Amino acid sequence: MGGTLPVAPWQTGAVTDTTPHARPAAPPSAVSTGTRPESRREARAPRPGPLGYRRALAALTLVVAAWGVLWAVVTPSFQAPDEQNHLGSVLRIAYGGGWPAPGDAYFAPAVVDAVDEAAYPSDPPGRFVHRPDVPQFVDLDPVPRDERTRVEAATALGDATSGTDVDQMTQHPPLYYALGAGVLHATGLTDARWDTATLALRLLDVLLLALTVPLAAGAARRVTGSPSAGLVAAVFPLFVPQLGHIMGAANNDALVVLACAAVTFLAARVVTGDLRWRVAVAIGLLVGLGLLTKVMVAFALPTVGVAYLLARGRPWPARLGRVGVAVAVAGVVGGWWWVRNVITLGAVQPVGRPRDPATVAQVPTDEVPSLIVEKLAQAFFGNLSWLEVRLPGGWVVLGSTVLVVVALVALVLPGARRASLVLLLLPASLAAGVAYNAWDAHGVTGGLVAVQGRYVFGGVTALAVVLAVAVWQLVRRSERGLARAVPLVVALALAAGGGGLVWAFGAFYRAPGESLGVGVDRWLAWSPLEPPALVAVLLLAALAVVGAVVACLAWPRRAVAPPS
Repeated sequence: MGGTLPVAPWQTGAVTDTTPHARPAAPPSAVSTGTRPESRREARAPRPGPLGYRRALAALTLVVAAWGVLWAVVTPSFQAPDEQNHLGSVLRIAYGGGWPAPGDAYFAPAVVDAVDEAAYPSDPPGRFVHRPDVPQFVDLDPVPRDERTRVEAATALGDATSGTDVDQMTQHPPLYYALGAGVLHATGLTDARWDTATLALRLLDVLLLALTVPLAAGAARRVTGSPSAGLVAAVFPLFVPQLGHIMGAANNDALVVLACAAVTFLAARVVTGDLRWRVAVAIGLLVGLGLLTKVMVAFALPTVGVAYLLARGRPWPARLGRVGVAVAVAGVVGGWWWVRNVITLGAVQPVGRPRDPATVAQVPTDEVPSLIVEKLAQAFFGNLSWLEVRLPGGWVVLGSTVLVVVALVALVLPGARRASLVLLLLPASLAAGVAYNAWDAHGVTGGLVAVQGRYVFGGVTALAVVLAVAVWQLVRRSERGLARAVPLVVALALAAGGGGLVWAFGAFYRAPGESLGVGVDRWLAWSPLEPPALVAVLLLAALAVVGAVVACLAWPRRAVAPPS
C-alpha cells in the first residue's frame, strides 16, 4: 500500500461486518463496494471472531462486574447520593403505592428507621473538611444485623399523615423504580431487612453497568475494525472510581448509563454505514425507554442526528427520514412524559422538593465558570458519599488531561474522525447541560448546585470507544501493535480499579492513625452480609481478576492467529 496507514474498514467505501463476533475486515479489494449499507452482506449473520476474543471480552466483563460488586459491599449504606430516596421509591411501587405527583410523595416509616440505623447523616473519616459538630461515622456503633428493621406492608409506604419528609424522586419517571420493585419481588426481598433490600438494588445496578461493557467493545470494534480496540474499550470503567461508586449504589443513573451505552453502540453503527430502518427504530425505542428514567437521555439525540448526518451510503432525504423515525419512536415511547410535564406542571422537570436558598453557599459570579469546570471534573473522577470525599486533585488533573488528549488524538488523526466526533457529542452535551443548569441556578440562588459527575456518566461508553480509537491511532492502526498494548491497558485499568477501592475503603472505615485491621472490623460490623459471604465475594473477585489477566496475556498471540 505504498507505506500508507490502514483506516477503519467503513472509511474505504467497503461495506463490511465489524460486529463483535466478526473476523478482522478483509482488504477493500476483497469485499463488495456497493453503496447500500443495508445490503445482504451487511445484514447476514456475523462470522466467528478471532480465537479467544469472546473469552477475553467475557473475562473483562466479569472483572468490571466484580469491581462493581466490590463497590456495592464497600460503600456504607446511604453514603451515596439520594440512596435512601431511591430505596423508598422502589418500595412505594413494590407495595402498590403508585407514583404520586412531585411533592406528594413521602418517605416510608421503614426508610426513616433505616436512615437512623445507617447512621445518616454522619461524616466519613475521609471527608474533605472535618466537622466537629457532626457525628463521625467511625465513632458510631452499628445496629446488629438481626436487629435491623425489616420492611413490611405497614411501614413500606408514607403519606402526608406519616410525619415524614417529602421524597423528591417522583420528579422523575418510574421505570427504574418499577424495575427495582420487580427485582425485589423476584428475589423475595420485599419484606427483607432494609440493608439486604438495598444491597439487592445495588447489585441490579452493577448488572446494568456490566451490560455496557460488550456494547462499548462492540462499538469500538465497529469503528476501528480491530478486536483489540474492543478489549481496550471494555476496561474503561475501571479508570473512573466515581463510576464504580455510583453504579455500586442504588441509583436510577444506572439505567440511564445502560440506555445511553446502547444508543452509543447503535450510533457507531449508523455513522459507519448501517442505515437500516430497524436500527433507527431501535434507537428510538432505546431513547424512549431511557426517557422513562431521566430526562438526561434526551442529550443522546444530537449524537443520533449527527450520526445520520455524517453517515454515507444514502441521500439526504433518506437519512433525515431515519432521524425522524428515531425521534418519533422516542417520543411515543417516553418523550410524552416530559411533554405532559410541560402541559400539566409548567416545567420539563418539576422540582420534587424545593431547595432552601439560605442553605446554599454563595459564589461570586466571576468564579462560576472555573468552579463549574473544577467541580465537574472532581465529581466525575472521585467525589464519594454526598460529594464529601474527594479524590486527590493530582489524579483528577491527570485523568482530565488524559481524556482531553485522547479526544484530540481521535479527532485530529484520520481514520475514525467522523465516528469520534459523533460519539464525543454525548458526553460533551451532558457536560454542557450540567454547566448550563448550574449557571441558571446560580442566577436564582447565588450558589452552585447539581454539579455532579454522575450526570455525565451516560457518556462513559462513548469515552471508552474514543479511548480505544486513540490507542489504535497511537500504535499506527496496527492490529499486532494494538494486541500487544491490550495487556498493558488492562494492567493499568486493574491498578486504577483496585486503587480506587483501596482509597474508598480507607475514606469510609479508617480514622487517621487506625490500623487496617480496625477498618476491616468496622466494615464487617456495618455490612449487610455476614463475614463468610464477604470473604466469598473477595475470592470470586480475585478469580475474576486472574481470569482477565490470563486471557489478556494470551491475547497478543491469539489476536494474530488465523481465524477458526
